[in-house]
Amino acid sequence: MGIVMFYHLTRSGAEQTLRLLLDRARGQGWRVMLRSADPAALIRLDARLWQHPEDGFIPHGLEGGPHDADQPVLLGQGPAVNGARGLMLLDGAEASLDEARQMERVWVIFDGDDPSQLARARAFWKQVTGAGIAAQYWSEEGGRWHMKAERAAEASPAGTA
Repeated sequence: MGIVMFYHLTRSGAEQTLRLLLDRARGQGWRVMLRSADPAALIRLDARLWQHPEDGFIPHGLEGGPHDADQPVLLGQGPAVNGARGLMLLDGAEASLDEARQMERVWVIFDGDDPSQLARARAFWKQVTGAGIAAQYWSEEGGRWHMKAERAAEASPAGTA
């Protein structure tokens, strides 16, 4: 079981933050499922990840193609069919607790100025920590990321999974 990391955006945009996190995940050799609740945002992100920066595109695919299972980063709304070890949630996208338990990392990236995204992130934090899954809450202050809260994973009682 990995960890769910919450990124409360107050200065950086989602794209800047997800690029940083995707680079780290790819450095670990992980495949990533990037899920958004907004199909139009996925299409925009697909174009941006191929074009910018010109010297550092992120190889990926948009869900629904013939090679979804082969994509190092798959953008979509469905399940992680690409063998992902990381799951990135944007625009209020959700994950089940079982799905979170199976990943090395789940990143919840949410806009601190959007009340609905903030409420969803808070509710998911309560679900995750209530289920005994490790979680960290990161916030931008002074232009840098700082961990503001952390909950360790709780051991499962003997005989349960």
